[in-house]
Amino acid sequence: MKLIDWYITKKFITTFFFCLIALTVLVVIVDLSEKTDDFAKTGLTAKQIIVQYYFGFLPRIDAMLFPLFLFISVIFFTSKMANRSEIIAILSTGISFARFLRPYMITGLLFTVFLWWTNQYVLPPANEKWANFNAKYIDFNYGGYVNTSTISNKYFKLDSFSYAGIRYYDTTNKSGNNFFIQRFHNTDLVYNLRALSITWDTATKKWRLNNVVERRINGLHQKVTDTPVLQMNFNFKPRDLQRDEYMKDKMTTPELDQFIQLEKLRGSGDVNSLLLEKNNRNANPVSVFILTIIGACIASRRIRGGSGFHLAVGVLICVVYILVGRFASVFALKGNFNPIIAAWLPNFAFAILAWYLYRKTAK
Repeated sequence: MKLIDWYITKKFITTFFFCLIALTVLVVIVDLSEKTDDFAKTGLTAKQIIVQYYFGFLPRIDAMLFPLFLFISVIFFTSKMANRSEIIAILSTGISFARFLRPYMITGLLFTVFLWWTNQYVLPPANEKWANFNAKYIDFNYGGYVNTSTISNKYFKLDSFSYAGIRYYDTTNKSGNNFFIQRFHNTDLVYNLRALSITWDTATKKWRLNNVVERRINGLHQKVTDTPVLQMNFNFKPRDLQRDEYMKDKMTTPELDQFIQLEKLRGSGDVNSLLLEKNNRNANPVSVFILTIIGACIASRRIRGGSGFHLAVGVLICVVYILVGRFASVFALKGNFNPIIAAWLPNFAFAILAWYLYRKTAK
């Protein structure tokens, strides 16, 4: 990299972190003003609220708005360079516009990789902190999400041919009673298990069943087995029995992949939302690179209106980008739209826009 590359890269990084800090402070102020009453009802100290809520909220909101913060910062410092005729001076030396964009591409790619890694492994623990506080204090106050400690009459699929149910389950003790499993071959019942109680064994990571009765049915014949205590390794864990609307946000990507496979096996209706979450974690970082190119192409031309006009165009593009993503997500969750296409549709549309702006600006 030459001197001009380091110059642009330095401006890129410093402006981005300035925008990140400034806009994060603004978001925190807005969020604090909305939740002041809720925080007061918790009875927690300011330090406890910061540690238990904002240490999870800040990474979540920054990761969500990361591409937009970067887009605004690119437009801002590039527009300043254009107004000071720095870009004209650079291009007048014989440097092509493609060569001028090289430091933008390299820095944008680095930010893309950083955000991708954050989404996969760093953000889920922060989401867990935010979600636990939200479920316990915020949503509870509005009668929304309630993470109850007891569940009654829970029925679910284990796989394509097996069904399970539990009459009563305590999510705190991870134990329940009146548990059963039924396995079918075509339409015929071939296996039935009933247990008086079921408990999660944290040492062996298996389920402990008490007073178990197993029936293996073969036509008109059946074999009955009584077992006082039985340990079994099912494809569900305590968290699967607990109603948790934030579960997908708390999982790292390897855990999410495993959970998606289990939900597909069970025939769950939540597979689309899980696939959308997984693909958003990959698509959102790619938007960083695309928006970097768009921002550089828009703001590199010196026009009447200067930075103000460039920022207005940038805000408009941000709004359109968000709307496209939201509409696609709604159709994926509520309709039959493919969640993979829904996650990547904004990137595909704006990649075309980036190519068009690059070709037009290069001329």
